[in-house]
Amino acid sequence: MKPIFLRGPSFLLRLSIVVAFSVILFLADSQLNLFASSRLYLNSLVSPIQYVADAPQKLSQAITDNLLTREALKDRNQQLEKDNLFLKADRLLLAELQHENKELRELLNSQRNFSYKRMITEVMSLRSDPFTHQLLINKGATNGVYLGQPVINEQGVVGQVSQVGSTTSRVLLIVDASHGIPVRVQRNDIVAIVHGSGAWNMLNVPFIQSNADLKEGDLLVTSGLGGRFPAGYPVATITHFNYQEGSLYAEVTATPVALLDRSRYLLLLWNDHQFTDSELSLDLESENVTAE
Repeated sequence: MKPIFLRGPSFLLRLSIVVAFSVILFLADSQLNLFASSRLYLNSLVSPIQYVADAPQKLSQAITDNLLTREALKDRNQQLEKDNLFLKADRLLLAELQHENKELRELLNSQRNFSYKRMITEVMSLRSDPFTHQLLINKGATNGVYLGQPVINEQGVVGQVSQVGSTTSRVLLIVDASHGIPVRVQRNDIVAIVHGSGAWNMLNVPFIQSNADLKEGDLLVTSGLGGRFPAGYPVATITHFNYQEGSLYAEVTATPVALLDRSRYLLLLWNDHQFTDSELSLDLESENVTAE
């Protein structure tokens, strides 16, 4: 039943007034920024409510992340314990193999032997341009570093020392165009020489016979020839092997196994011609201090 004494504007008129007033306020705020202080005050007033409303979700997420992190750490700790057990077992076998290798070398009257003296060094800077690829390390002549000294990381061969200062040295990387290193194919002992190409991810393997037993994925390791690099360290993986009919040599390229531009810590290696037993024990102590 409609009231008799109803007075005032209609609903449609009131709605139109409200919409028009809202549009005016919107334009005034966007053009003149009249309500900036009011908006800031309202945001400050409402922010505690937002924090309270968001608290349950954040608490739930924090609990979930904590549980996942604890589980991940627990699983990783168990895996590390297993890996440590395998490494200890391998170390026992390695000691026996070293002893056997020594006896065989004495039997064959072979004097070529590389020690296990090594020293941790830190990369100070990287120099890379179209003409040279080098690293600067924080070890020098005072630490016994010498020209041509092999340098590796946890993945494989990085390069060799090219300049020696008193406290710093430069390492010429294996990808440098002037670098070469004797290698052998781990699968079948084919020997070759790997040359740097000047590119970070490519090495050249020249003078490979077109009928050589090589294939993509073969691992190249140091051969020990030349007496500079110890034998058996990974160098590169063959990524391209191709030959054309009638060609004397195949086209072979490889990729370094070491991430040369991402290494922070490296290992300097010595051979028997560069130190005595007393120097070895002294340097092993300095290595432990450096590692700590």
